[in-house]
Amino acid sequence: MTESPRKGPLSGIRILAISQFGAGPFATLNLSDLGAEVIKIEDPTTGGDVARFVPPGAKDGDSLYFQAFNRGSKSIGIDLRNKEGRRVFEQLVPKCDAVFNNLRGDLPERIGITYDDLKHLNPSVVTCSLSGFGRTGPRVSEPGYDPIMQGMAGYMSITGETDGPPGKSAVSIIDFAGGYAAALGLVAAVLDAKQTGVGRDVDVSLLDTAVSMLTYFGSWTMNSEWQAERTGSAHQSLVPAQNFATSDGWISVFCAKEHFWKNFAELIGCSELVDDPKYLTFGDRYKNQSELLPILETKLKTKTSDEWLRLFRGKVPSGPVNSIKDALEDEQVLARNLVLEVDHPDMGCLGQIAGPIATAGSNEATQPAPKLGQHTNELLAELLGMTDDEVSGLRDSGAIR
Repeated sequence: MTESPRKGPLSGIRILAISQFGAGPFATLNLSDLGAEVIKIEDPTTGGDVARFVPPGAKDGDSLYFQAFNRGSKSIGIDLRNKEGRRVFEQLVPKCDAVFNNLRGDLPERIGITYDDLKHLNPSVVTCSLSGFGRTGPRVSEPGYDPIMQGMAGYMSITGETDGPPGKSAVSIIDFAGGYAAALGLVAAVLDAKQTGVGRDVDVSLLDTAVSMLTYFGSWTMNSEWQAERTGSAHQSLVPAQNFATSDGWISVFCAKEHFWKNFAELIGCSELVDDPKYLTFGDRYKNQSELLPILETKLKTKTSDEWLRLFRGKVPSGPVNSIKDALEDEQVLARNLVLEVDHPDMGCLGQIAGPIATAGSNEATQPAPKLGQHTNELLAELLGMTDDEVSGLRDSGAIR
């Protein structure tokens, strides 16, 4: 990518992050991609973030999984259970704009990292918690993960083929959506703190995020007789809006406007369907889809995916059903600079996925994810002015690594 003369919009914002695995580091990855300095606190007594040991490609306390979520961050090894380690943490808080965590909902208060716990150190600090179930409610002390949330929020009941069992999205969509929500909440709170001088708690949960994204499914369920069901790749109410088999693969078609349906019918050689009373409107096509879809499915099998997509391009919303490898080689993906190359000292040149926000100065933090405690000495000297002897003393006490 061409380096911008401007810094990322979050340049100058420093965040202490006590997080691991996927959802939390995804939140801070996006903040880092926008220019924030992310200092990742890792527990040296446990080997740091558990993501360092997730296969495939896990070796010597590092992994491809860890690299995917922690690009651009710095690592400081602090044992927060150690009295001297806690003291170091409290010295860092005044140097930061936010303290972020993705611990279980009851733990921020238990270990003393809420706003009330830290405001005497830094009145403007923002404390942001991303947990499975949030910091209140009957499940506050329970761990929560993406598949659990997909099940609880109803996603699995509407995912999969019509006659199949409940399914889940292979991509951890709730983890990542929760990461985005937490990042947005943190930035909003930091903006307010910059204006008022007063910080706050931000409480985001994966379950809350999942339920909030039900949007129109929730509205339909609460306000009509409609009931959600599994429809495979098909939309719940628009027809045609689904995957279709071609002579050599699959394509996705989404006729979300009447003129897209008209174009689609004409391009596949079924112009007579446009004026057929059974298919005139969204409601007509939905009502008579059992008759319409077999006609369309038969037609779509007469050409290859590429042939259909060339005909549809710019006239019918459509695209290939790609493999992951194909998606990362797509001309539009490459044109948008979504694939980065990061030089790793041990793994060599790593392909990485850039953040989705394109603006001057974004996506330029392309240094690899750090080794455990890689920046401990540097940060203690730079931010706290500690001497080598003081750092050695902390290391000898077990407070840091």
